[in-house]
Amino acid sequence: MPAADRPDLASTWARVEALAERSGRDPAEVLCPERLSRLCGVDPTLIPRVVAGTAPEAPLCLRVHRRFLRLRATRRDKHGREWSLAAIAEDFRAPGASLGPLNAGTGLPRLGHAAGVQRFFGVYAGFLLADSQCAVERALAATAPDAGQGGAPDLERLSYLTGMPPRDIRLTLAGAPPRLPLKEQVHQRFEHLRRTRLRADGQPHSLAAIAQSFDASGQSLTRLARGEGLPNLAAAAGIQRFYGVDGGFLLADDTEALAGALAGIEHELETAGRNAENPMLAVLRAHDVRSIVTRAGRLSPAGWKSLADHLDDLLAREGVLGRPGAGPGRTHRVVVPDDRNAAEGGAP
Repeated sequence: MPAADRPDLASTWARVEALAERSGRDPAEVLCPERLSRLCGVDPTLIPRVVAGTAPEAPLCLRVHRRFLRLRATRRDKHGREWSLAAIAEDFRAPGASLGPLNAGTGLPRLGHAAGVQRFFGVYAGFLLADSQCAVERALAATAPDAGQGGAPDLERLSYLTGMPPRDIRLTLAGAPPRLPLKEQVHQRFEHLRRTRLRADGQPHSLAAIAQSFDASGQSLTRLARGEGLPNLAAAAGIQRFYGVDGGFLLADDTEALAGALAGIEHELETAGRNAENPMLAVLRAHDVRSIVTRAGRLSPAGWKSLADHLDDLLAREGVLGRPGAGPGRTHRVVVPDDRNAAEGGAP
C-alpha cells in the first residue's frame, strides 16, 4: 500500500488502547504482542518496531518461510504435535514433499499451495504474503474492542474493497457465496484491480508497468490477464503491492474478503459507547446453522464421536481450544448425545 495511503500504526495503536479502556478491557491484554502475533504472523518481538516504523522488512521468501514455521509451531494438532507436511498438503490434494522447500526456507510454494496452507490453518488469505505493516494493521483492526456498527452495506464500496461484484456480495450476505475455482477468482480480481485503480490519466495500468514494479516482464502476466493460468506467489505479492491492496486480495474467498472489508469499515466508524460486535457474526448469521445442527442431530453415537473428532482436528489447527481429553490444554466440550437426544435434534 502506498505510504501516503497507509494508516499511522502508532495512532491506530493509541486509538485501540483508548477504545479498550472505554469498554472496560485491559489495553495490555487487548494489545498483547503474542495475541497480535497469532492474528498477523509477525514475530511478537518485532511488533513494537513495526508499530514504530523501524522494523526491517524481510525478503518475501524468508517472510513466507517464517510465517509457515510459526503456523506449525502455534497451531498444533489435537495431541499437541506439529502437523506433518503430508497432513497439511493432503488437505489440498498435494504431496507433502511439495511443501519441503517452504518448510526449509529454500523456495516459495505455488499460489494454490499457499492458499491451501492458509485454509488448512484457518488464517486469513494474506497471512503468508502480507508485509509486516499490512499484517499488523489487520490485527489491530480485528482487535479493536469497540468498533462501531453501520447501517445498510454500501455495495459499491464493498465491491471496491473486495474485488467482488455487487451481485456476489448480495449472495454472500445471504449465506450463498459463489464458489469459483481459484484460477477464475484470481483472474476476476486482477481485472477488477485494473478496472478500478487507474492511472492519473484515467487509463488502466499496462501489464508491463505492473510487472516492472517487481522486476518481471509484462508477458509474465499475459496468461493471468487472459484467465488462462495462475501467477506465481512472488507475482501475486507484487500485483497486490502495486495496487496497494491487502496481501490476500487475490486469494481470499468471498466470505473472508467481505468479512475483512466489513471489519475495516466498522473500525473506521469506531463509535464510542456502543457494544462491540465481531464483524464475522453477521456473516455467520447468514449461514443456515440450524439446518446443520438438525442434520447432525440424526447421527448415531458413533457418528457423533466421529464428528467430534473431526471438530477437534479442525479447532486444533486453527489454534482454538478443543474438548476435554482431546489433547493437552483442551477445554471446549463436545457432548455426544444418546440415541434419543440425537433423534430429537440435540445440539453439541
